[in-house]
Amino acid sequence: MASDMTGVHDLESAKTSQPPVRPTNFLMKVRDNLTFRARWAEINGAMGDLGTYIPIILALSLARDLDLGTTLVFTGVYNIVTGLLYGVPMPVQPMKSIAAVAISNKSFGVPEIMAAGIITSGVALVLGVTGLMELAYWLIPLSVVRGIQLAQGLNFAMTAVKYIRKEQDLGKGKSTGQRPWTGLDGLILAIVACCFIVLVNGAGKEIQRQNQHERNEQQSEDETHNDANLNPTVRRSKKFLEKLADAIPSAVIVFLLGLILAVIRKPSAVKELRAGPETIRVVHISRHAWRDGFIKGAIPQLPLTLLNSVIAVCKLSKDLFPEKQVRATSVSVTVGLMNLIGCWFGAMPCCHGAGGLAGQYKFGGRSGGCVAALGALKLVLGLVLGGSMLRVLVEFPVGLLGVLLLFAGVELAMAARDMSTKQEAFVMLVVTSVSLVGSSAALGFLCGMVAHGLIELRKFVLK
Repeated sequence: MASDMTGVHDLESAKTSQPPVRPTNFLMKVRDNLTFRARWAEINGAMGDLGTYIPIILALSLARDLDLGTTLVFTGVYNIVTGLLYGVPMPVQPMKSIAAVAISNKSFGVPEIMAAGIITSGVALVLGVTGLMELAYWLIPLSVVRGIQLAQGLNFAMTAVKYIRKEQDLGKGKSTGQRPWTGLDGLILAIVACCFIVLVNGAGKEIQRQNQHERNEQQSEDETHNDANLNPTVRRSKKFLEKLADAIPSAVIVFLLGLILAVIRKPSAVKELRAGPETIRVVHISRHAWRDGFIKGAIPQLPLTLLNSVIAVCKLSKDLFPEKQVRATSVSVTVGLMNLIGCWFGAMPCCHGAGGLAGQYKFGGRSGGCVAALGALKLVLGLVLGGSMLRVLVEFPVGLLGVLLLFAGVELAMAARDMSTKQEAFVMLVVTSVSLVGSSAALGFLCGMVAHGLIELRKFVLK
């Protein structure tokens, strides 16, 4: 009996003496999520989303007096939190449909923008908490999602070409004429930047998918065999050039060049910078603003948020980072929570986006540390310089922003290349065509689901 009691006592002592596992695991997960896989590549990847972020934020700050300082602070915090939670370069982008309505409609001001963001985010939060978003993620065919991604990628690319070819009035969202060949924001500058990025980054790293595994292995064996036949000096030179290309932060260089040119274009803008953050105020939203925000802003934004910012971004994350678990429920909840807090204080409504993820991956982003670093930069700029940053950013060469946006769009569109059967390609192209021509992801989604259902019905009947 004594022996039994001793054994029980020893077991209890062992249980009490064991260190708590969960906090250690949590800290290890945080550390892993924020650890850079390669320093310069991660910093370079952080710039991959700026081709979308800067033009929209600038346009709304100029046209609708959006508080740039507050937006920088809140989006910086969003970036840091999402990097910590997901461990992938999960982007934080402005809600594009709401931004488009605000730029084109003078009566759609800051209260309406914030009302639209709060309503959209509330719906996303409810769908996430109830598990309905996860259900939608598993029910929607991959070909329909690829169609949405292809449409969004081509839309980004076409917008980028417009930025490069034509001068832009971002405050009005309009082109003002052909861009001159020469100058600090000329066509030659944009073309040289494009060529530089292609030379450094090429077409980007290949995404390893199951249906490509054997082909990639064979290609790797062929390359190894070819390298073995090379002269040792040539082989060393080849490896050196590959390492050098990987180490050159092309997007960082393009962005820094843009900042330098912005200062050269208007040196007095530096003198207009002032220290200190903006005063953060609660936005008063009237009943009329709630109504207009819902009808004009939230209704067109909801399909884009749910399809591209949650479902498509989760599918793309699974392609790029199969070892990471990014669930539709979690993404939907973070989209909801960050805007239900920030919009009340005047921060631009934001969501995640497949285009931003593709852009950051294209330029080297491989961890949550990539977006956390970008978030820290936004947070510091928002707290130190506030809205006065607008004086410098309005002089940033729009052609260079178009270059960054072009590569993000192309990278996103290339995610659709795994549609191997004719049926998958057909459904995908139906979604893409309708989304681009009708300018509506919701209409493209609906047509794609109908096309997929009819094809499955036909197969069932023929059997």
